[in-house]
Amino acid sequence: MESLDRIEAILQEGRIGEAKSLLKEYISSSGETPDRAYYLLGNAFRKEGDWQGAINNYLEAMAINPESPASNAYRMANDILDFYNKDMYNQ
Repeated sequence: MESLDRIEAILQEGRIGEAKSLLKEYISSSGETPDRAYYLLGNAFRKEGDWQGAINNYLEAMAINPESPASNAYRMANDILDFYNKDMYNQ
């Protein structure tokens, strides 16, 4: 099984599908899953444009550790999703 550092490197290289697969394997095989694994999985979903998948994984990470970096990522994701341009609806 790959380490989280190695999986994060794979994710940063843009190999999102591979990183997601490795993270899911890591989560399912690990007795106690660190919040970082869910945070990284949330980042992988976000990079694919799957905001719901990202938010769900950020929430999992925050349930394990409220001080996780996922809390900041969760807020940013919600800010992005809450943004809209009112003028676009009036055309």
